[in-house]
Amino acid sequence: MDELNAAGDLVRLPRQRAPRPTPRPDRSFYASGKAFGRFGMRAFTPQLMPAPHSHGHIEFNWLTHGTMDYVFDGRPVTVSANRLVAFWAGIPHQTVGLSEEAIAGRQHNIYLPMDSFLHMPQLGRLTETLMGGGVILFQPEAIGLDTLERWHSDYRSGNSLRTDIVRLEIGTLFRRAAITGWDLLLPAWIEPAGSRTRTGSPVRYVVRMVRHIVENITEPLTAEDIAGVVGLHPNYATNLFTKVMSISVQKFVVRMRLIRARSLLFDGNLSIANIAFQSGFVSQTQFYEHFRKAYGMTPSQMRKDTIEG
Repeated sequence: MDELNAAGDLVRLPRQRAPRPTPRPDRSFYASGKAFGRFGMRAFTPQLMPAPHSHGHIEFNWLTHGTMDYVFDGRPVTVSANRLVAFWAGIPHQTVGLSEEAIAGRQHNIYLPMDSFLHMPQLGRLTETLMGGGVILFQPEAIGLDTLERWHSDYRSGNSLRTDIVRLEIGTLFRRAAITGWDLLLPAWIEPAGSRTRTGSPVRYVVRMVRHIVENITEPLTAEDIAGVVGLHPNYATNLFTKVMSISVQKFVVRMRLIRARSLLFDGNLSIANIAFQSGFVSQTQFYEHFRKAYGMTPSQMRKDTIEG
């Protein structure tokens, strides 16, 4: 755009660029598929869902006003305002009803990748409840709307360090709840780990296989061992796992081992060989191959880059 100066001459002004749009990572948090979603947060007007869906997260919901009716794999539940709700989103769920007050308010959602949740230590019965299909309410004093709004601001900033802090605070929220307790909005319906009944939905079988893998990730894990947990033929069990999770058992095991290895890299001074062993890899060569493929660098390079900032 041009303008006239004091002498009446036409002066060409420097061209101004439009401001860069605010990053919207929340638009792509489903992109990794059903097994493992990406971390994400949303704040939006509550809305009905046309059909049930499932994805690879532990999902948190917060309503500012009114009530919302959900169906979790055929089981109805009503969510009220001003309490943080959490559930495993790998179980099909659908919003089927909203009060007028809810529609006039806002909904805050957090999407924590399921594998990140499974890697959190010492959650005990809380992990069993969520992975068993339960829906929990955090205690009123555990978190408020001001914290959720701060988290959302950090997430939308596009600053990875601020987002990392949010994820750490979510982990602290879970650990505190594991100690101080929570309220049960919908009880778990998946059988305890020791149950071997041959009846039940595919999701029940898969959850028990996931639980076995996570609890024994440092041990050798064969398809026969994993299928034996649910009393199914190995071929049938592994096909079932892939169908429900959209990832093979083998790739799931590798993913969980890599997450453990990455954590050990930054926790103490273990040698790379020890880290590989304590993460369940049979050799350093195998460990390096999977690690480089997943993260684009060797374990030593990642440790060095992190230490040097």
